Amino acid sequence: MALRQSVSELGSTLVSSARTRLELFALEAGQQKTSLISLLSMLFGALLFSTLAVLVFSLLLALYFWPTDYRYVALGFLVVVYAALGIGLFLAVRRRLTTGPIPFSATLDELRRDAAFLERLGDKVGERE
Repeated sequence: MALRQSVSELGSTLVSSARTRLELFALEAGQQKTSLISLLSMLFGALLFSTLAVLVFSLLLALYFWPTDYRYVALGFLVVVYAALGIGLFLAVRRRLTTGPIPFSATLDELRRDAAFLERLGDKVGERE
């Protein structure tokens, strides 16, 4: 009877532990979703207003230098500046994606601890036999 009770308690503990891990995963998934939506909204706004600013600035500069002999130099300068900004932003996004935090890291840490605990538990059971 004691063995049956121990197995029942162990099963109950494992189910409770799995439920806790799933709740943690769901919480982190919700946070990731909220963060992603917020980030995408800000990114869309930034892209929209930056595009408008660049368009108006380019038009202003082109119209200012159009009657002079420097109009091609001014347009070439704009191309170089915009290309440098685009490459710089692309590299910044790439760096953030490759070195950013791992999603669901807390859940993964908890699962690693659980696996280590179960290994230690298995070693202790093996030593008793």
